[in-house]
Amino acid sequence: MRHRYSILLFPLHIIVDFLSLNVAFVGAYGIKFGTISPVFEPPYVTLWWVFNLIWLAEILVSKPYIFPRQLFKADHLIKKMLILMAIHVAIIAIYWVAVKGYYYSRGHIAITYGLFATLGIAFRIGGLLFLKEYRSRGYNNRRYIIVGYGKLATTIRGFYDAHPEMGFHFKGYFDDPTPDTVDQLKGNYDQLVDYVRVNQIDCVYCCMPYIDNSRLKEIVDDAEAVDYQVKLLVDFRGFLARGASVEYHDFLPVLNLSSQMLADFQVNTLKRGFDITFSLGVIVLGAPFFLLVALITRVTSKGPVFYAQERIGRGGKPFLIYKFRSMYVNAEQGGPVLSAGYRDSRITPWGWFMRQTRLDELPQFYNVLRGDMSVVGPRPERQFFIDQIIEVAPEYKTLLKVKPGITSIGQIKFGYAANIEEMVQRLRYDLLYPERRSFLFDMWIIAQTVRVMMQGRGK
Repeated sequence: MRHRYSILLFPLHIIVDFLSLNVAFVGAYGIKFGTISPVFEPPYVTLWWVFNLIWLAEILVSKPYIFPRQLFKADHLIKKMLILMAIHVAIIAIYWVAVKGYYYSRGHIAITYGLFATLGIAFRIGGLLFLKEYRSRGYNNRRYIIVGYGKLATTIRGFYDAHPEMGFHFKGYFDDPTPDTVDQLKGNYDQLVDYVRVNQIDCVYCCMPYIDNSRLKEIVDDAEAVDYQVKLLVDFRGFLARGASVEYHDFLPVLNLSSQMLADFQVNTLKRGFDITFSLGVIVLGAPFFLLVALITRVTSKGPVFYAQERIGRGGKPFLIYKFRSMYVNAEQGGPVLSAGYRDSRITPWGWFMRQTRLDELPQFYNVLRGDMSVVGPRPERQFFIDQIIEVAPEYKTLLKVKPGITSIGQIKFGYAANIEEMVQRLRYDLLYPERRSFLFDMWIIAQTVRVMMQGRGK
């Protein structure tokens, strides 16, 4: 048995959802009023019909039950159902106002949607668990081959091997053999069509880097006669990570690789405007407090109030970062050394308090105004330590694509690092920022930083 029952999934979804909707409507009435007989009479029978007609209209318009196996997952199915329910609620609300149906019980309607969501989600999760077990036994499967052998071909095979619940069974690679690949291939191009027909192959994946257009055209031309699907694999992963989009010039698809550049420009413009406004506000309104911190720093230990150190900014450009001095003078005369936290004898008692509350970072708002830094961004490091980090974690280079900041996810979740290993651990947090950066995300990081400062939990 292969997949001849797959066609039943579509009507089964429709039937079960309609049953769930009607059972929920009647059951909710019984829960609310202790009886169900009035639900079969006006005015509730009218509302009952409206519920069903709206759901039917949504199905006809949005076709929510048509999707490939790759999207046949719990989160996708539940999300689609909840979107449909939200639209249903909105239309029922409009209907309620239009007919002035204030005699309908709001409690009954609320319970109806609660029951409907529970039944619908239970059916979807139960169905997925059943399919997973059913397909693991070899039923309801799709047989596929891959044309064009190479890294992309092994990647798609690895994907399906890692997701057996999708029911895709691999039946071999096809390509022109070479001494290096002959042992990996099931056959060559001349044997492909006969193999597909004899073994009832459902899907042929064609890897564009390894197949020419003439071969691809032959495979597509044979698809209708032999009854198999053709799917084209193009390795856009490096581009899509940068936010590429597809445009259509008449029937010709064009991959636009500059959409992320526009998004970055918009984010950076808003971010720079916020940085200037926020930094000016902090410096002007906090001037008396800055003076107080500077005075205490000067009185509690000998040396200058401020400390300047070279750090590496966006694009590998060096700049001087400014802080309130938290260590004794000449603390690094023996060379660059990371702080050992509360065990570090180089830190003054007042400096330790400033580090716990992040007060030593306040002068960096001047760096923000200069454009060296942003309020939010990965912490800048010295070249001496960057070279060591890259040896262990080359992905650190990603952080050099964005402007460094006063505070970051790594500063909140981890804090100051005492050695290269801890710097790499903090890096795991900061690597989340370049892909997720947004104005709202920055506001969240700032709020968390204020919380850390107030609680004195800076490490």
